[in-house]
Amino acid sequence: MSAALDEQTVDAIARLRSAIGSVVRGKNDVVDLVITCVLAGGHLLLEDVPGVGKTTMASALAVSLGGEFSRIQFTADLLPGDITGVPILDMQSRTFHFRKGPLFANVVLADEINRTSPKTQSALFEAMEEGTVTVDGEAHPLRDPFFVLATQNPWDFHGTFPLPDSQLDRFLMRLRMGYPDRESEREVVRQGGRVRRVPETVVELSQVRELQQVAERVKVSREIEDYLLDLVRTTRHDSRLLRGVSPRGAQALYRAVKARAMVAGRPFAVPEDVRALAAPVLGHRVLARSRNTEGAIAGERVVAAILDGLKPPG
Repeated sequence: MSAALDEQTVDAIARLRSAIGSVVRGKNDVVDLVITCVLAGGHLLLEDVPGVGKTTMASALAVSLGGEFSRIQFTADLLPGDITGVPILDMQSRTFHFRKGPLFANVVLADEINRTSPKTQSALFEAMEEGTVTVDGEAHPLRDPFFVLATQNPWDFHGTFPLPDSQLDRFLMRLRMGYPDRESEREVVRQGGRVRRVPETVVELSQVRELQQVAERVKVSREIEDYLLDLVRTTRHDSRLLRGVSPRGAQALYRAVKARAMVAGRPFAVPEDVRALAAPVLGHRVLARSRNTEGAIAGERVVAAILDGLKPPG
């Protein structure tokens, strides 16, 4: 088994990490997880309070990848056509032409996704699942690569439409940005609201697809697979959970483990890849029996507790 990735792959990941990290200060772990999510071909849900850098993260990612970026502010009156696009009548030719909506971008920030109606939410999730939008019976393919970074405030429930579990399952990961460390926050305060430096394009879109293919070829030993499956299958019988991880959730964790190994510079997975990704990939795919005031964190804590009880391979 090769002990390292090729130099071109390692360099591309390092440039991505540096470019995004130059704008999103003090969040190296989150930056690595976002890159992992993109290279695994998944979508990301950020649950956090306003003002911690969610929009900055999304725009920095889009510029770094050389892709088109669009931001959709979800509100209660937003209609499906507002995000997918609508047919427009050309008065000269008297024919309809499709005008593309903001979903036709490489990186889409779906801001406060739980503030819009289930009908509009469904239009977004169809696009995430199928890679196309259907308007008036005609399918329109989205850009490739296509990455959705959605946000929601976990503490503000007034006027919201909570995402059903089947829609939460469309997100490969759920993360929290968290507050910056003291010195990083000092830099933010000194900026005084001035526009942050946006990184230049460091990885072309064609190279993103190549990196995703490299991630698919990362080796996962049978021992690591057993470790992953032991975790998944234990969630289905744990008394603290009403619902465990589905086979689709297991598949999502498997893809993410491969991508994280590559981001770490390895062409093979290790137990730490499973441990680092278990909560962000599986936490929103289980249902805790007692949520209390922990909200969405409850599932992640049970997954972490189950993982602590499993003996890692090696």
